[in-house]
Amino acid sequence: MKRALYIAVCMLAMGGMNAIPMPDSFLPQRVETVATGPTAQGAEGRIVFTAGSSDATFNVYSITGQLVKVVRVSADQRVTVDFPKGFYIVKCSNQWSRKVVVR
Repeated sequence: MKRALYIAVCMLAMGGMNAIPMPDSFLPQRVETVATGPTAQGAEGRIVFTAGSSDATFNVYSITGQLVKVVRVSADQRVTVDFPKGFYIVKCSNQWSRKVVVR
């Protein structure tokens, strides 16, 4: 019985908090990000390279560390290059590197 009373009091207290006006700074805000940087995505038999807002150079390495291809992409352009199935490491102009899977 005590437990039910405790739960009822807690629910009333929580329900009453919704009626308290809150300043706008407490309201959740929606943040949208727009990818303006270079990206590389694996797809069926290919890798899609996107330069973003400036020119980008992508170095594609095999999983053993051998340089396979260098791809240069002009600003705001997209380039698709065919690759055999496998795992690749893509390094972008000393900004980032990541694993890309080609299926």
